[in-house]
Amino acid sequence: MIMRPGQPLLLPANPLFIWFTLIVALMFNMLPLGRLPWMPDVLAVVLVFWSVHQPLRIGVIVAFLFGLAVDVHQTSLLGQHALAYTTLTYFAITIHRRLLWFTVPSQAVQVLPLFAAAHAIELAIRMLAGGAWPGPLFLLAPVTEAALWPVVSVLLLLPQRRAPDPDENRPL
Repeated sequence: MIMRPGQPLLLPANPLFIWFTLIVALMFNMLPLGRLPWMPDVLAVVLVFWSVHQPLRIGVIVAFLFGLAVDVHQTSLLGQHALAYTTLTYFAITIHRRLLWFTVPSQAVQVLPLFAAAHAIELAIRMLAGGAWPGPLFLLAPVTEAALWPVVSVLLLLPQRRAPDPDENRPL
């Protein structure tokens, strides 16, 4: 792959670290903070991040299983989050090669429509099942998720940025 000038080489991602971050994001979503419509879905952000950076390891099936876990935890309509996460991951994998050419703030703008589409799917399923409109603050959730993208990118790429074997005679 041709890299942008000045972009450092990254170490391979540890699969245990990938799964650890997904489990931590799932547990963060399960915190009993109440159902606030503007709260960001941290698991969705982490799923998109890993499906963009490691599309062969984290795919649609993983997103479906995590979506079912969130559906069971929130006692929402079974499949609501599963469909949203599956769609979100599919489109993230679709654009992952193009997305990595942008800077991290530009990537946040590029993933904003993905997060908005995922929330629209969740809202449509909830409304079809007879749920109530969550209010206009619901529109802030994709924006806060896109605002979290640079923070998540920096934090989750930190273990890959360290030098495996520092040596002053070897530039890489």
